[in-house]
Amino acid sequence: MSFSIAGKTAIVTGAANGVGLAIARQFADQGVNVMMADRDEERLADEVGHASEDTGNMAYFAGDLRERLTQANLLSATLDKFDTVDILVNASRQVMASDPLNPDEDQVQDLLDQNLMTSLRLSQLIAKRMIKQSKDSDQTDGQVGSIVNISSIAARHTHPDLLGYSISSAALDQMTRSMAVALAENRIRVNAVAFGSVMSASLKQTLKDNGGDLRSEILGCTPMARIASPTEVADAVQYLASDGAGFVTGQIITIDGGRTLLDPVTLPAH
Repeated sequence: MSFSIAGKTAIVTGAANGVGLAIARQFADQGVNVMMADRDEERLADEVGHASEDTGNMAYFAGDLRERLTQANLLSATLDKFDTVDILVNASRQVMASDPLNPDEDQVQDLLDQNLMTSLRLSQLIAKRMIKQSKDSDQTDGQVGSIVNISSIAARHTHPDLLGYSISSAALDQMTRSMAVALAENRIRVNAVAFGSVMSASLKQTLKDNGGDLRSEILGCTPMARIASPTEVADAVQYLASDGAGFVTGQIITIDGGRTLLDPVTLPAH
């Protein structure tokens, strides 16, 4: 079975930096047409400008994907550029501290909007397009599309200050399972990659703010005793998007160096 994704078209959100950027770059290197989406237009333009010198299979769309009109415009831009969409990677996410005892804070709602509802609404929109493409082409077998959500081990291991992030991550995992069942008859697979001990953009900033002590603590509670690169998450996403994972749906693959195998500890679950 092939793990190739060459010739497909993918939308990757959160693609301006960190894990989302690593996924977009890897997909482009593998021969995928990639629409990179994020709010940071400057970083997107810079990345696509450099990449287009070599391959020309990357484009970008900047906007606030919490807005339904922006999501519709993203799909339209992708179809205008590449004609079809075969893969959606929901890598846009936000990490924000929240006070568990303050009922006046909006962080939990904000993170549900960003980390859950944006991925859900975009998945619904893109899945409808995938189904239409299949009907228009009279495709009767094989994979119609693949959706991969980027989640976190915060769904299972939490930090006292990360109530909203943990809730939104757990909700995203359950959304993944529910959508997998709902879309199975349409031959669209839905999976997720939950990561921790990976050098995401948020962890990089956290380490910068907290110095070497936090790094040592993370290494100490990670059996493989290292922090992974974002490309290691990208490898798992490529597998889930490929035909090699053709009978895999509704699964949450954990990339954390064994961290969730240990007793929970109060470290940021990036």
